[in-house]
Amino acid sequence: MKALGIAATGMGAQQLNVEVIANNIANANTTGFKAGRASFQDLMYQSIAREGAPTSLDGTMRPVAIDIGLGVQAAGVKRLHTQGGLTQTGNDLDLAIEGRGYFVIEMPDGTEAYTRDGSFSLSPEGEIVTYDGYRLSPGIVVPENTSKIEISNTGTVSAYTGTDTVPQELGEITLAEFINEAGLRAQGDNLYLESAASGPAVIGPAGEDGMGLMRQGFTEASNVDTVKQITDLIVAQRTYEMNSKAITTADQMLQTINQIR
Repeated sequence: MKALGIAATGMGAQQLNVEVIANNIANANTTGFKAGRASFQDLMYQSIAREGAPTSLDGTMRPVAIDIGLGVQAAGVKRLHTQGGLTQTGNDLDLAIEGRGYFVIEMPDGTEAYTRDGSFSLSPEGEIVTYDGYRLSPGIVVPENTSKIEISNTGTVSAYTGTDTVPQELGEITLAEFINEAGLRAQGDNLYLESAASGPAVIGPAGEDGMGLMRQGFTEASNVDTVKQITDLIVAQRTYEMNSKAITTADQMLQTINQIR
């Protein structure tokens, strides 16, 4: 009886679904987090009779097939790159991207990572860095006697030093975007890596060629809809229970057959 194996694949699929939902809920307050959604596809089919097969010598044929599906499998976990809400912090080094794009982060090994988390700070050398001390690329150094930092919507960084009334331009923060954002590889620590599926990073200034604008003094909240996640969690639980019930029913049917024998 194939029902045992079919229902088992359904239980495994819903277990993965619950794990994805649990991760979304756990990161409901993670800055710049993008919710994931588990996608599934049916497995191969066992064909007992094909559609269009002849059923008589008079030329009649079978209008439908007899195909028995063998269950379900995971197709992937797709990240939903919708815009999260902007939260005002008042911190000069907090940045949010309104629209498309990622901040470019220089990793210790020289490679580049990408993030929507714009919670930046200053290193002891005055460089703009992430919480983990990774440098924002291109590197910008803030002078020691800076009293105020201004970052325009297009990424131009300026600083007021000492008693100066005219700001000094320090550089420009550029953004990266990808043809297939969903293909980025999640690294953890709010970082993504380029992959063959995402395509190469396209670097450009904010506000041009489809890039979003920067908002100083804001951070981007997670785009997790907790109400929807709870609803999806209940549906996944009920589906898991139904698959479990299918296994129990198939087992009882096998026991009945054994008793007949």
